[in-house]
Amino acid sequence: MHLLGINLSWHQLRVETVAYLRLAAPIVVGQLAAVGMSFVDTVMAGNLNATALASVAVGSAAWIGPLILIIGILTSVTATVAQDYGAGRHGRIGMTVRQAFWLSQMIGIVMFFATRHLDLLMAWLDIEAEIVALAGGYLRALSWGIPPLCLFFVLRYFSEGLGLTRPTMYFGILGLAFNVLGNWVFMYGKLGFPAMGVIGCGVATALVFWAQCIGFVLYVALGRRYRHAGVFRQFEWPNGKILGELLRLGGPVGITLFVEASLFMTVSLLMGSLGVNIVAGHQVALNFASITFMLPLGIGMAATVRVGQAMGAKDYLSARFFGVLALALTMCTQFTSAFVMLVFPEWIVAIYTRDPVVTAVAVKLLFLAAIFQISDGVQACIAGALRGLKDTTVPMIITVLAYWGIGLPLSYYLGIETGNGPAGLWIGFIAGLSVAALLMTFRFFRLSTLLVGQDGRAQSASDP
Repeated sequence: MHLLGINLSWHQLRVETVAYLRLAAPIVVGQLAAVGMSFVDTVMAGNLNATALASVAVGSAAWIGPLILIIGILTSVTATVAQDYGAGRHGRIGMTVRQAFWLSQMIGIVMFFATRHLDLLMAWLDIEAEIVALAGGYLRALSWGIPPLCLFFVLRYFSEGLGLTRPTMYFGILGLAFNVLGNWVFMYGKLGFPAMGVIGCGVATALVFWAQCIGFVLYVALGRRYRHAGVFRQFEWPNGKILGELLRLGGPVGITLFVEASLFMTVSLLMGSLGVNIVAGHQVALNFASITFMLPLGIGMAATVRVGQAMGAKDYLSARFFGVLALALTMCTQFTSAFVMLVFPEWIVAIYTRDPVVTAVAVKLLFLAAIFQISDGVQACIAGALRGLKDTTVPMIITVLAYWGIGLPLSYYLGIETGNGPAGLWIGFIAGLSVAALLMTFRFFRLSTLLVGQDGRAQSASDP
């Protein structure tokens, strides 16, 4: 079979697909576990009352902005390590990770203070005072876990860049288990602790971040597969050149993800002006959509690794092939999740709530969520492939134009100005996601084709 300039037998294609899935599956499970924490928070807050559910919804929406900015900047570690590993430059990997430690703590300190003052933004958006008070307390408690969370991300992305993705799954599941236990203890007042409600949810989350960080430090320090990198072999002061390289690569990714997250965050906050029941219904639909989104996001992260390692080896044909294979796998997952949302919306909502008003809102929004599964998945997957090419600036520009230039204004107009409510708000960001998906897909094919044309080689994708 001849595919994208690469001669592959059906056996080789199957082998490559299985290898891709083995790399991506632990990332997907780890991401699902991370989102599962939000799911657990939502369900356990919903068992208190509608106000608690709305407060966690608004607080989580506000926290997404800082979190996604942290993730975006630090994903530069994955692409850098992957290309160095593919090129055989193992000596540079440890140095990169040690400098990323410094970068992570600089970011962590800034985000610590920013997160503690997000209630000012909520009040400015005219969200109900009771929700602002509870959500603000939740975020202040959570903020104490931000610096260790940043360190955890560096170690995670370092491991993924080497192609070692199972630790992401291990520590994701560990965090989810700790989160359930922590919420039970601090939210409901168990084992002698006072019932802290929504604030207890923030306390539990911060403790989970600390546990994940300490666990991953020990895992890397003691793991034989990481010894060649020598991450903890020596101490280094900040190196401006390496920090600059990480920021130049990760900065646009951080802005890209922040712009996307800000679209969802702003829509969620605007929901707060429509009432508690609408906020709760929106949170249910968005939370489930976030869970299914972890599939293409995990595949996209695997694409960063596979494409990056191929680029490091200067095998541009394989780099393009790995990006296209990731796209094909993403389409399969997204059509499946869209089908589930269209056919079983009532069953999905019943997991979260039995409130008839909240259910009606959530069911309606799940139909819209089914529509944006395709475009949202494609843009996440292709963005990962582009990061493997170390192409981050143009995707950032595309994202700003699509989300802030189209999605957000259209959401506000359809949802608030014309009075179409939550459905109008969702239609706006569906439009933004679709434009971003189309433009970034075109960008990947154009750039990868240029690289293949310049190189003029035809290597097998199975032997990068």
